[in-house]
Amino acid sequence: METEVQLNAHNKQEYPPMHTCEHIINQTMIRLFHCGRSVSAHIERKKSKLDYALPAAPTDEDITRIENAVNEVISRNLEVTTEYITQAEAVDRFDMKRLPEGASDTVRIVKVGDYDECLCIGQHVANTSEIGTFKIISSDYKDGIFRMRFKLV
Repeated sequence: METEVQLNAHNKQEYPPMHTCEHIINQTMIRLFHCGRSVSAHIERKKSKLDYALPAAPTDEDITRIENAVNEVISRNLEVTTEYITQAEAVDRFDMKRLPEGASDTVRIVKVGDYDECLCIGQHVANTSEIGTFKIISSDYKDGIFRMRFKLV
């Protein structure tokens, strides 16, 4: 007999390709700059923005590296899957700070192939082949925060 997973209600309606791309960008930033996941995000269908705490502004070459690395991951046609575990099981694997107060004991992990995994309740594509091409349209750096604005084409 299968148990029905009980999660908290989700009040957002993400655009799945952009939201899955956010996961890839976060992991790319971690790998390239050894920073954490974005400190704030605004993800929309037409264009989105992510902010990262960095000690210095990325160079133009860094911006190109980010774009190329994200598009290389997208091109791998990675399967996007989910896993359900308890909060107690998640503590040693994930940063629990963004989990809302009163969150259900069961949490959902979204995995982008073997590239990224994180706690997430949002909507995603089934495969990175559904994302399109990632393009950084502008960026700036102020007071230790690197902001990138991007779109999918």
